[in-house]
Amino acid sequence: MNPDTGGRYSDERQRQTAAEIARKKVLSAYQHSPVFGSQPQTTQQPTTQTTQQPAQPVQSAQPQSTQPAAQTYRNTPINTTISNPDLQRYHSAWQNYYQKYYNDYYANAAKNYIASERLKAERLRKDQERLNSETLDPDSTDNEKIAKTLRETIREKADSRFKLKKKHKKFLPIAAGVFTVLFILFLQYNRLIFAPIMAYIAPGNTNDTGISAIDPTVSTAASDTNKLIIPKLNVDVPVHFGINNDTKTINNAMMNGVAHFMVSGANAFPGQIGNTVITGHSAGDIYSSNQYKFIFSGLERLTEGDLVYIDYNKVRYTYKITGSKTVEPDDVSSLVYTGDKAILTLITCWPLGTSRYRLLVQAEQINPAIDTSSEAPKADPSTTTDSNNQEMPKNEKSFFENVWGFLTGSL
Repeated sequence: MNPDTGGRYSDERQRQTAAEIARKKVLSAYQHSPVFGSQPQTTQQPTTQTTQQPAQPVQSAQPQSTQPAAQTYRNTPINTTISNPDLQRYHSAWQNYYQKYYNDYYANAAKNYIASERLKAERLRKDQERLNSETLDPDSTDNEKIAKTLRETIREKADSRFKLKKKHKKFLPIAAGVFTVLFILFLQYNRLIFAPIMAYIAPGNTNDTGISAIDPTVSTAASDTNKLIIPKLNVDVPVHFGINNDTKTINNAMMNGVAHFMVSGANAFPGQIGNTVITGHSAGDIYSSNQYKFIFSGLERLTEGDLVYIDYNKVRYTYKITGSKTVEPDDVSSLVYTGDKAILTLITCWPLGTSRYRLLVQAEQINPAIDTSSEAPKADPSTTTDSNNQEMPKNEKSFFENVWGFLTGSL
């Protein structure tokens, strides 16, 4: 379609007209042909038709009889000579059409090729003009021109990168805010991640103590230092006995091991009838400098029958686990023992990574054996403190607790 007039192009109209004329002519030739005509062929032909067509010896030899067109077509020999003027005109019309069509096709192809070449030449010319205009010195060498072009290229890339950074710059405050929130959450709750992991790693970062195969009924030489040994957990940690029961003193002691925690009714030392209570951390911040912050993280893995050892005053005391339970932090009365045995209670915070509850693991001394029929040593009542309004020790303070203590001056 012609976009200006809304009709067809002149070339299209001419081609359509030529095709229509050729079609009409070939139909007319088929209708009047003695071979393809629909009327039966007879030997009596009109005088006008005989004068128009040249005599054909082959057709005159046919018998004079009336036959259908299909039968006449089968019996008619092939004639390779075009004798009908209409067929000649039809053939000439189609030859002219195809000749014009291909002339137009190759002419358009040549025009498009010439136009593309001219466009390339125009671009090269403009690039050369731009290069010449950007060159400061008209007499500069080709190397200087190349260097100038490189500088322009680098400048364009730098500008595009600057625009990209400027576009993404509005997201920086959002990213910084998200990072800050995640960082604060990590500072506050990282112990929830690392405490369960450390529960299955040697909490004290020590080598295997190698005492799990020792017969608990046989007395063994103890070390010169007071310490707690749990072979199943690979724990070998110093124990601080006989310290003051205030929070600061116990926290300082747990920075260097585990602490002896004494309250009224639970103030015995190893070897004495009563309850010997030892407390230690189960979790702490990963960035804390306390190497014993995960010392009791695996305490819940102890089951009945497991052995625990305490070296105290150069004597090794052997205990066998009897059970465990979970209590509130201020349920100090659960530590009180009034029986006639020497027992041991290990305290730590629970669940791992929090200080919500306290896990109490209890054990009974099996070596040296306590002879209840004789005068066995008992806990000294003078070393006890009032258990009222007393809370069991807890894990190290969290990030926000340290910040609040710093702001209020309670650290």
